[in-house]
Amino acid sequence: MRLMVYSHDGFGLGNIRRMLAICTHLLDSIPELSILVVSGSPMLHSFRLPKRLDYIKLPCLNRGISGEFSAKYLGTATDETVKLRSQLILSAIANFKPDVFLVDKKPYGIRNELQATIEYLKTELPETSLILLLRDILDHPEVTIPEWQKHGYYEAIAKFYDRVLVVGTPEIFDIRKEYQLPSEVAQKVQFCGYIRKELGRKGPNFVRNELHLSLDEQLVLVTPGGGEDGYNLVDTYLSSLALLPASRKLRSMIIFGPEMPSRDQAALEWKAFSYPRVQICEFTDDLMSYISAADAVVAMGGYNTICEILSVEKPAVVVPRIKPSQEQWIRAEHLAKLGVVTAIHPDHLTPDLLLRSVLQQLNTPPNKNISTPIIDLNALPKISQYICTLLTKNKRVVPFCRTCQPPEQLQDLAIAKIV
Repeated sequence: MRLMVYSHDGFGLGNIRRMLAICTHLLDSIPELSILVVSGSPMLHSFRLPKRLDYIKLPCLNRGISGEFSAKYLGTATDETVKLRSQLILSAIANFKPDVFLVDKKPYGIRNELQATIEYLKTELPETSLILLLRDILDHPEVTIPEWQKHGYYEAIAKFYDRVLVVGTPEIFDIRKEYQLPSEVAQKVQFCGYIRKELGRKGPNFVRNELHLSLDEQLVLVTPGGGEDGYNLVDTYLSSLALLPASRKLRSMIIFGPEMPSRDQAALEWKAFSYPRVQICEFTDDLMSYISAADAVVAMGGYNTICEILSVEKPAVVVPRIKPSQEQWIRAEHLAKLGVVTAIHPDHLTPDLLLRSVLQQLNTPPNKNISTPIIDLNALPKISQYICTLLTKNKRVVPFCRTCQPPEQLQDLAIAKIV
């Protein structure tokens, strides 16, 4: 059984990290599944990839703060790069012949690079199921609705896609209403909840010993995600430490992110020399170990980081990016209203406000608010169940799917396989 995944790339690590988490859970749930990922993400090789998953690296496109795409590394025109990517994707799907094609975020891909592939599927591989995966929030409705109308995304979903899986909940953001989805599109939407992140490879006590923390020290983890636009957050946090009372025993772990420009890293490292209780790391593929060990987290508001914070119910101060999209601020604002995180708009960010917000989180006892809502974090098993059902239907066989089958049926299936 074959699944092909198109992972939208352009800014940061969010999309590829989310799709790899989904792929890993699918492979754990469906032992007979093979997955081919196509993506331009320059960081794919840095992640631990599970068995039965391989990838095709597309020429990388970069979406800067302006929102415009350009070739990130090749000295080629954007249109030329998109054409090359489009042909590579079409060739991959024609040869791999997947049973399910899972598309991330954009129904026609970046700059419509999937259009030829989707039309090919319709005529040449009509049995292949086409699924669109959307995160909880794309952008402000005033931006998203005109964009979807301009590119024909509503029509594309109605004509080509079997289902739209949303890794979010309608209680926080209902894309059917917010983005004014036509009824034939809205009825294809299935909310799956947010993605629960697995615990890291190292336990909290191990990490705290590794960082040489004393029992009376508190640890603040600072993470600007991929880091490409994370300089201001880290710089403001370092400035806030100058205001910290000398009696306060606070340690800080700052993880820059692999896409932070080297000049920004150098400037921040120089500034951090003034603070002996600050430790710096450029990148880790085991961020959850450090989030679990921290007493509080300072972060931007990317989807994956929020899911990691929610998964271990960690106190957090979120300073979202507001360019090139409002997605992070909308998410942070909604969660702040629910009392889940503290959100600071980047236009209002100051060292004093950041420090006061962090100390407030550190000083608040656990389980501070029993009225804080429980957020659905069951996206991975729900996605696996749906994909498993599609594969069963397309192959006309019953896959050995740990997510889809109750324990007694799993046992029967296992016995049948041995026989």
